[in-house]
Amino acid sequence: MVVKVLQRIAQSGSIVVMSVHQPSYRILGLLDRLIFLSRGQTVYSGSPKTLPLYFSEFGYPIPENENKTEFALDLIRELEGSPGGTKSLVEFNKSWQSMKHTRDSEPDRVGLSLKEAISASISRGKLVPGATNDVNSTSMVPTFANPFWKEMVVLSNRSILNLRRMPELFGIRLAAVLVTGFILATVFWQLDNSPKGVQERLGFFAFAMSTTYYTCADALPVFLQERYVFMRETAYNAYRRLSYVISNALVTLPGLILLSFAFSMTTFWAVGLDGGLSGFLFYFLIMFASFWSGSSFVTFLSGVVPHVMLGYTIVVAVLAYFLLFSGFFINRDRIPGYWIWFHYLSLVKYPYEAVLQNEFENPAKCFVRGIQIFDNSPLGAVPPAMKVRLLQSLSNTLGMRITSSTCMTTGLDILKQEGITDLSKWNCLLITVAWGFLFRILFYFSLLLGSKNKRS
Repeated sequence: MVVKVLQRIAQSGSIVVMSVHQPSYRILGLLDRLIFLSRGQTVYSGSPKTLPLYFSEFGYPIPENENKTEFALDLIRELEGSPGGTKSLVEFNKSWQSMKHTRDSEPDRVGLSLKEAISASISRGKLVPGATNDVNSTSMVPTFANPFWKEMVVLSNRSILNLRRMPELFGIRLAAVLVTGFILATVFWQLDNSPKGVQERLGFFAFAMSTTYYTCADALPVFLQERYVFMRETAYNAYRRLSYVISNALVTLPGLILLSFAFSMTTFWAVGLDGGLSGFLFYFLIMFASFWSGSSFVTFLSGVVPHVMLGYTIVVAVLAYFLLFSGFFINRDRIPGYWIWFHYLSLVKYPYEAVLQNEFENPAKCFVRGIQIFDNSPLGAVPPAMKVRLLQSLSNTLGMRITSSTCMTTGLDILKQEGITDLSKWNCLLITVAWGFLFRILFYFSLLLGSKNKRS
């Protein structure tokens, strides 16, 4: 069955070279040409059909009921043990080739000589020649055997097949996202529009954004497991590195979309986030962009770091720094000047600011009314009646009427307090997506610099 598969490959236009030891009669009938070697010297090269004629003219005819290859191998071994060795058979093969018995009496099955078959395979892109001293001889030969789109299709199919062979990997990742979303939904269930609700929303968004990036860490061992195969295949121009990078990105997109949708559905309405259907759609988009940039970042690291454990250590540390400088723990205005550059490099900053704007952009929505202004302060523990009197005193002092229903803080005020004023939510979304593309480009250059081409 294996030899029949190789035969079909050869019939498609490729040249297949294989070593076989004592082939059976049926396998022998599938081969086009045979080469017998003895201590590095060619003792026969030609069609299996001319083997009896060859040894008959050499003086050792093959009996009718004898296996041709076994007879030839036994004779070669016998000659190797004789004083003169196989020198006589080597010389006879040279004279046989010079007389062109093989080419004249047994042409190639497709009517081509070996040289013509090689030229035909090169012209069809089935064979790529190696390095040569003649610069002009390979000037018309393409560097790669297949076009770019075909490489994309084949590599994508292979990646999909690998994913289908191990569905538990994606299943575990999806389960982790669903469990995390369920926990967040039950902990932050139906947050109210109070000062405490605002703080709880900020904590939810910070944890949700960091979760999307940490769950992308499982993409790290994917390329590290394929590194040896990739290095071996690209070293001889089996396919372009760019084809591998793009196909790898395309195959990951459906999974990222599913993860983003699962997390968004689990948390958006359960937590009680604002915006309705349009708010949900943007929430889903920013989750997808976060998964995309996080997956691209981890993929880039896998092209730079050679070991899985070292890669995990770097991923966890860098993502922790991204969260630290995202603006949740310390506002942008409070970050020291010598660290502000890391704030703008933080992958968590942009989706975090985007979801905050998506939640608090409605100027008509109030989060602090009347006596709620005393919450989160030492006066928060005094009785409500006392808070009302304090509010009246404050109103008289300021010369303006402030009641228990007067809005003191809107969503826009919260955004200003958090220092989120320089980018719109759509700009944050675009920047998050752009980070993903940047890391894919860096992944390509890491492959370009990290692998050596052995075929010119």
